[in-house]
Amino acid sequence: MKNVEPILTHIDTHTPDLIELSDTVWGMPETLYAEYESCAQHTAVLKAKGFTVTEEVAGIPTAVMGEAGEGGPVIAILGEYDALPGLSQVANIAEPKPLTAGGAGHGCGHNLLGSAALLAACALKDWLAETGTPGRVRYYGCPAEEGGAAKAFMVRDGAFDDVDAAITWHPATHTKVDDAQSLANTRIDFTFTGRSSHAAAAPHLGRSALDACELMNVGIQYMREHMPSSARIHYAYLDAGGTAPNVVQGRAKIRYTVRATDLPGMMALIERVKKVAEGAALMTETSVQPQVISAVSNLLGNTPLEEALQDVMDGLGGVAFDDADRKYAAEIQATLSEGDILASARRFGVEPRENEPLCDYVVPRDLKGDGMMGSTDVADVSWAVPTVQARVATHAIGTPGHSWQITAQGKAPAAHKGMTYAGAAMGALARKLFTDEVLLARAKKDHQARLTKQPYTCPIPTDVQPPLQPRPSAAAE
Repeated sequence: MKNVEPILTHIDTHTPDLIELSDTVWGMPETLYAEYESCAQHTAVLKAKGFTVTEEVAGIPTAVMGEAGEGGPVIAILGEYDALPGLSQVANIAEPKPLTAGGAGHGCGHNLLGSAALLAACALKDWLAETGTPGRVRYYGCPAEEGGAAKAFMVRDGAFDDVDAAITWHPATHTKVDDAQSLANTRIDFTFTGRSSHAAAAPHLGRSALDACELMNVGIQYMREHMPSSARIHYAYLDAGGTAPNVVQGRAKIRYTVRATDLPGMMALIERVKKVAEGAALMTETSVQPQVISAVSNLLGNTPLEEALQDVMDGLGGVAFDDADRKYAAEIQATLSEGDILASARRFGVEPRENEPLCDYVVPRDLKGDGMMGSTDVADVSWAVPTVQARVATHAIGTPGHSWQITAQGKAPAAHKGMTYAGAAMGALARKLFTDEVLLARAKKDHQARLTKQPYTCPIPTDVQPPLQPRPSAAAE
């Protein structure tokens, strides 16, 4: 516990306030770049705790940064607070019941994520002041992780240029140092423009943009056999051209998400997707305009930081859940399938245990699971500076991400315990980086070696800006 104890007292000091913050932010119906109230809550806590606050980081109204300390290295603690549409859910029950019909909810535990990150930053601020240790801790409140790529825009804008290392975490079913595996991801809108006409009187004069979208989809289906099995392509209609079947649709828009294990693979796949779109336009005598909306890289690992975080988490032990936590988790598990529970455990390299609704241990680092086939904008920070991420148990084993079950557990005592644990783990690792010059140098050397092998290129085109949303008051006016 020697690497953990110096920070625990300060964690305890701030835990009640940060649990209150996580519960306040939970349930706010704010999605990508519309997290004005959540950001305001985090900003208020930063100011109340005495941080020097920078608002609208990288020109993003819902991004905020708080800094404390003087001199020394700069250690970033990354927080998030965005929600997902359609996942509004009453807390602390084991059945689907929206809090607000059709509303958003924290279906990935981001109410906990940002609060624990700020908890770590508050504890580090106090510890730096108490000990006189040179160094600066920065809390980055980051919006729009769920597809908006805010951190990638922030990296591109230089928000991390003077940071020495970054630490973050994510709520999970198991407690483990993250394997730094994710898929690079680009979201592209394809807008097809044709010619409208009367579908009965003059169909021959029409050129259907909707037909073009459908032909593009067919082309992509045929392409799937001839791309890497680890790649992913998804789509959703944004504009199907209207609701009148007796009109030839002159305009339609479809969004594609293209994922691959690394940036070069993703870029190559994007070019193939674009060719399919161009072919669909050629067949229908329409035109097509692609527009990148957002993009993120794949995660870049850092062995020294991962080893150091494992040492910290081993010192803490697992999250200390109690019988009441296990009882509620078992009720949640009763709503899941055996396949959910099996996949959840194997993702972390373990097998499900009998009568184990919650993970109360730390998974060894050498156990490699099926890995994450999703994407995150933490990845772009990991290319900018040495970065490490913890996964911490906050909900029942088997809970699917982006589900009502995970939202229902977002204010439970078990979630608060996991959140507090994550704050302690991140704070203790940051303390090591402030006091161990050799560890920080090793982390930077590891990071530079990886960049030498494959330099970083921001996946977002220079002319693409974040899709910012108006403030609620402006929208009402």
